Amino acid sequence: MRAKATRGKPILSARGIVNRFGAQQVHDHIDLDIADGEIIGIAGGSGSGKSVLLRTLAGLHRPNSGAVTIDGKPVDSLDAAQKASLFGVLFQQGALFSSLSVANNIMLPMREHTKLPADVQEHVAAMKLALVGMPADSGIKLPSELSGGMVKRAALARALALDPRILFLDEPTSDLDSLTASGIDSLIVQLNASLGLTVIIVSHDLTTLFSVCHRVAVLADRKITVDTLPALRRSEQPWIHEFLHGPRAEAALAARKM
Repeated sequence: MRAKATRGKPILSARGIVNRFGAQQVHDHIDLDIADGEIIGIAGGSGSGKSVLLRTLAGLHRPNSGAVTIDGKPVDSLDAAQKASLFGVLFQQGALFSSLSVANNIMLPMREHTKLPADVQEHVAAMKLALVGMPADSGIKLPSELSGGMVKRAALARALALDPRILFLDEPTSDLDSLTASGIDSLIVQLNASLGLTVIIVSHDLTTLFSVCHRVAVLADRKITVDTLPALRRSEQPWIHEFLHGPRAEAALAARKM
């Protein structure tokens, strides 16, 4: 299932990122380059700022200092419509609007950022549902009528609504059983391979990190370490070593080798 390694040019770069919340500093001048077509994971302990970094990269949070660029252009210089066309975001727990049908959730970005006729929006929504492996009749359902895995797929379909270049996925397999989570992992690899999408995944799921990601960026002690998982397993940084050599990591590694 694992994605093939990529050697694309950087599409997204962060330099000197500092994020503080009051007296608490979560990121201390961190740098990150993400290659075009890469699947990269972001991992770290509780409070390490994983989701904050994802939102910073997506232009949803402005850092205290430092800059993020896409193709060399500052993300802060993009307007909402430009960001929407470049970035698709799957938030934790899906964040679908409970009062809207699944299809209307997917059409929401189109209504906000395009002038597509209603029938075209409906057609696109149906295509996106098919792309993420959802039945045709799921579009008329409310989010409350979906299983946890289907909520994640529907949220992913919404993230794909405007054909973005980069997908940001915040804990895409959280709260899912292992079989359903494996299906989401396979879907991420499939989308990366078939559409050439760059994918940035915040995850504590070691199976996802081992089976899907080309590289992983680990946040620890307000710094970032970025490498392949085999290289990171050789790290002597205490948190990284413990994270990648514990029982869950060994189980995830063994499963990937099966």
